[in-house]
Amino acid sequence: MFGKAIYNEFIKIAAKPRSYLGLAAITVLVGVILFAMKIDGLTYIGFITAGFEQSLLFEGDILNGNLMGFIVLQMLIIHVPLLIALVTGDLISGEAAMGSLRMLATRPLSRTQILLSKFVAGGLYTFLILLWLGVMALGVSNLMFGPGDLMVLNSDGLVVLLQDDVLWRFLSGFGIAYLSLLTIATLSITLSCFSDNSIGPIVATMAIIMLFTLIGTLDVPVFDNVRPFLFTTHMAAWRSFFEDPVDYAAIRNSAIILVAHIVVLLGIATYHFKRKDILS
Repeated sequence: MFGKAIYNEFIKIAAKPRSYLGLAAITVLVGVILFAMKIDGLTYIGFITAGFEQSLLFEGDILNGNLMGFIVLQMLIIHVPLLIALVTGDLISGEAAMGSLRMLATRPLSRTQILLSKFVAGGLYTFLILLWLGVMALGVSNLMFGPGDLMVLNSDGLVVLLQDDVLWRFLSGFGIAYLSLLTIATLSITLSCFSDNSIGPIVATMAIIMLFTLIGTLDVPVFDNVRPFLFTTHMAAWRSFFEDPVDYAAIRNSAIILVAHIVVLLGIATYHFKRKDILS
């Protein structure tokens, strides 16, 4: 019964036109970036490597599919939360606005199971969005530019990763990125439990992300004790897999913080939804 409820919730997501906005937006944005880099990418790469050309000799195709995949992820993954919130922020509040929550209450499922089925369906949608981003960012990039060694510029300088040492880093990075986006999905679902319209949870989710990002960006001592526990601080943890050596301790800490947010937010959502008036 619970598995069927998850299936039904995912079908509901698939039936909404807004669910395809994320896929369309990713396709268009990645397409524009890849087209621009195909036409004038060498100029862009030359600007990045200009400071190293006097001390380093670059050989081979620096502008390759792996580099393009990294650039696309760096540019777009910060915008994906909006695409996630557009769908998951509507899972509870949308049904409350239409009055269909009352019909859900007639099914032989507890309110906790109803909420969890929506959470799992939202998690599946989040995974599909990230999977499509990965296909476009890495798969299409390698088809257009070909494989090659990955050159990454970070705070410690220039890191060059061999082609054979790249795929597992991308896959691991996607894993941490999924935790980040699942945190966003859980936040929007939780806010959706407190609202009877679809716009409120979506706007509130983005407002919270903006606020936490601002706190994380401001170099003010008063926020020093808070900053490490904000989920936005750990949303870029996927980049740690592209360092050499990989800082596994920092990645593990980020994963723990993100999972803790998911558990706490889901607990709040469950507590409120079990007491929510869905029969009036």
